[in-house]
Amino acid sequence: MKTHVLLIIFLTVFNQCFGQDTTIVIEGKKTYLPEVIIRNNLDYAKLIKQIKEDTTFHKAFKNLRVLNYTAYNDIKMLDKAGKIKASLFSKTQQNRKNSCRTMDILHEETSGDFYDNNHDYNYTTGKLYASLFFTKGKVCGENNIIEGSTITTDDKKGIDKHKEQLKMLFFNPGKKIKGIPFIGDKLDLYDEQAYKLYDYKLDEVDYHGINCYSFTITPKKDLGTLLDNVIVDGMTTWFDVKSLEVLGRNYTLSYKAGVYDFDVSMEVEMTHYQDLLVPKVLRYKGNWSVIFKGRERGMFTATLFNFSK
Repeated sequence: MKTHVLLIIFLTVFNQCFGQDTTIVIEGKKTYLPEVIIRNNLDYAKLIKQIKEDTTFHKAFKNLRVLNYTAYNDIKMLDKAGKIKASLFSKTQQNRKNSCRTMDILHEETSGDFYDNNHDYNYTTGKLYASLFFTKGKVCGENNIIEGSTITTDDKKGIDKHKEQLKMLFFNPGKKIKGIPFIGDKLDLYDEQAYKLYDYKLDEVDYHGINCYSFTITPKKDLGTLLDNVIVDGMTTWFDVKSLEVLGRNYTLSYKAGVYDFDVSMEVEMTHYQDLLVPKVLRYKGNWSVIFKGRERGMFTATLFNFSK
């Protein structure tokens, strides 16, 4: 998306957040620059760039690969009545030594058919969780460098491809994702079409005692048939005013197509260990169905603590 489009979006946002406005025209389009922004010398160009190109959210999870930490893992699979049909609750300890990481299971309880007879995960929700937070065997040679690091589905098939797509959706909500039928392009929240579908609001708020910018994206009202192009039902991201790091993000996505449907919500809270941003709590709830694979309803909470190097 061109910078001027983002600029239009954000200047319009500022008009909603503050009172007195100055009207300006960019490429023939009217928008508003609040006088308070001018008085405070807010570097909105930098903020716009950070919103669009943020990597701090992804890096926070990469940081987990270079740390020791303890986690409570709570995964529940539900039936159509909302009752638990399978579950896992565990306490794990990740150990990082000599550029390698391993994981100890300190405690584990399961119910139902969470595992199959080979002790593999029966549910995609479990497989996704494991790919984010569990270590199998010894993994070496990892780092937390984001530059040059991309999540890709190239050369991947089946469940491995789906897991990578889910990671892309998780780490980069609002970006296009190749290979997801019907919706790949509709996930882009920063192009010309998205500007017609969504409202963008920027505010300055207190988030867990820290002064933050909150950036909220919601569908416009009365979209009519354009509503079929809406994937994001709502997304709010909290950026630290000083560092512009993502300190939290909540989002809800839903869509119905001929061969699949989904309704997924996610909440992530960050914290710091020394100079590293890391996830503290992650909550997920999802209801989705893919043709020939049936419906899967799941929820999980990851609670991470006792970080060390």
